[in-house]
Amino acid sequence: MNTLRQAVQDYLNLRRSLGFKLKEAGNALPDFVAFMEQHRATYITQALALAWARQPSGVQPAQWAQRLSYVRQFARHRSATDLRTEIPAPGLLPFQPKRARPYLYSTNEIRALLRAALEMPYRNELEALLPLTYYCLFGLLSVSGMRLGEARNLELQDVDLAAGILTVRGAKLGKTRWVPLHASTCEVLANYIAQRERHWAGRPVSSYLFVSSWGNRLDSGQIHRAFYALSRQIGLRGESDSHGPRLHDMRHVFATNTLVLPRVKQDESSASIRMRALALR
Repeated sequence: MNTLRQAVQDYLNLRRSLGFKLKEAGNALPDFVAFMEQHRATYITQALALAWARQPSGVQPAQWAQRLSYVRQFARHRSATDLRTEIPAPGLLPFQPKRARPYLYSTNEIRALLRAALEMPYRNELEALLPLTYYCLFGLLSVSGMRLGEARNLELQDVDLAAGILTVRGAKLGKTRWVPLHASTCEVLANYIAQRERHWAGRPVSSYLFVSSWGNRLDSGQIHRAFYALSRQIGLRGESDSHGPRLHDMRHVFATNTLVLPRVKQDESSASIRMRALALR
C-alpha cells in the first residue's frame, strides 16, 4: 500500500492532469503529510485532520475551514485504497464566507480611469510607455471580460488583430479559449503594439504583450498598486480606504452588459460605448 506521502503526490498529479492548478492545496497537503508523520499516523483520522487544520493561530476561521477542505477532498480519494481513512465531516469548522460585493462601474468611471492612466507621471524614459500600457490593460479588461491573470499572460503571438481574436492560454482548468475584440479595441491595441516596438527597439524585451519598464511581464502587485492610486485620484476610493472597487469587477460589468444587450439598441448599448471609449483620440 502506498504511503500517505506517495498517495498525496499521486492525488495531486491526477487532479493537475485534469486541469486543476491546486496551488494552495499543493503546498498544504505535503505539510499535512509531514504533520501525520510526526504523529506516526499511517492513515487519516478526523481528529488529526482537525488538529492540523487549526494549527495557524491568529487567522480567520475561513482559513481553518479551507485547510480542512483540502484534507477532506484528499481523504475521499484516499478512502478508495485505504478503508481505514476517516473523511472529515462537513460543518466541522463552520464559517460565513465574506464575499466582496461586486461593483458595477459606470461608463464615465471607466473613461475617467483610462484618462487618468494615460496621464500617469513617469520618472524616466524607461517608464515612458507605462501610461499607455496601463491604459490598454485596464481598457482591455473592461471590454473583454478577461481575468487579470489571463491578460498578464498574453503574448504577442496570442494577438490576432486581423481576425480580431485574442487566444487565452492556460485559462480556468488549463483550457484555451478565444476572445473576440471590437474593431475599436483592435485599433487601440495596434497603436500600442506599434509604440511598444518603437520604445523597445534595440533593447531586450519579453514576448508578453504588457511589459514593465524592465521589459518583463507586468507584476500583479504593481498593476494593483497602479489601479489603487488611479482609483483614489478619480474618486473611486477614498484616500484612506482599504477596500473598494476592484479590477476583477470589470468582469461583472462585462457580464451584466452582455446580458442586457438584447434589451437596448446595439449601436447605443453601454458595451458599445465602452468599446468606443478605448479608442485613442
